[in-house]
Amino acid sequence: MSGENRIIGRRLVNAYLSSVISISLVLLLVGVASLLLVNARSVSDYFKENMQVSVLLKPEVSEVDALSFRKKIDGMPFIRNSVYISKEQGAQEMESMLGEDFLDVFETSPIPASVDITLMADYVSSDSLEVVKARLSRFREVDEVVYQPSLVDALNANLSRISVVLAVFIALLLFISFVLINNTVRLNVYARRFTIHTMRLVGATRSFIRWPFIVQAVFQGIFSAMVAIIMLLAILFFIRNEFAQLFEIFRLDLLLVVMGIVVVTGVLICVASTWFVVNKLVSLKKDELYF
Repeated sequence: MSGENRIIGRRLVNAYLSSVISISLVLLLVGVASLLLVNARSVSDYFKENMQVSVLLKPEVSEVDALSFRKKIDGMPFIRNSVYISKEQGAQEMESMLGEDFLDVFETSPIPASVDITLMADYVSSDSLEVVKARLSRFREVDEVVYQPSLVDALNANLSRISVVLAVFIALLLFISFVLINNTVRLNVYARRFTIHTMRLVGATRSFIRWPFIVQAVFQGIFSAMVAIIMLLAILFFIRNEFAQLFEIFRLDLLLVVMGIVVVTGVLICVASTWFVVNKLVSLKKDELYF
């Protein structure tokens, strides 16, 4: 008899571990989706804040005046960063793109000094850029403000499409996660339907029968979430070593939010699935337990 109990116990442990692994893998997908969701704004801001606007200066502006102009515009609320490009630097950049002898046809260098600026993300839109252009053009040192309106419109349109696709993907993934975890929990609880029936025969109430399963579901959800979080951290560690540039976009301070989402999702789905399955099994008649 003790041998049979050990076999039954081993089967229960194996079933529990397999369900934990299955739930953990699904919660890992939830964690990845949550990481993308909480960093969606950061990704959008990264692309917007790396779009460059060139402020071309008048030929007679000296380097001292140009640096003074740069210092003045750095204090404006819409300026994220600025870099002064001298005539010599501009000529070198053109030489690297067009060849060393492209300036030979000119008596003097046609490349003006400029200040390349990047804007705060909230100001990277067609309307805001026109306002920025008008304000910068008021300075006596400025000859022209240059940017590509088509690039701005394309950037904003593509980011909007990506946001919609990402939202649909995350919603679909959460639905699939719920279905998979729900089925895993159902199979785990359904395997103990005869135990539930026996408890009901000896007069146990629904709440008394349900309680140990709910407690087990809570611990199962937490344990599965911890395993998923460890796997997610391992993936992030690998990405950090291989693709360090991505960490310029992702905000790691939001990782705690992602961990919380994974834990709460795991516990809620496990508890909800267990609740419905146990309630259903308690209502089954003896003959229905075999189907």
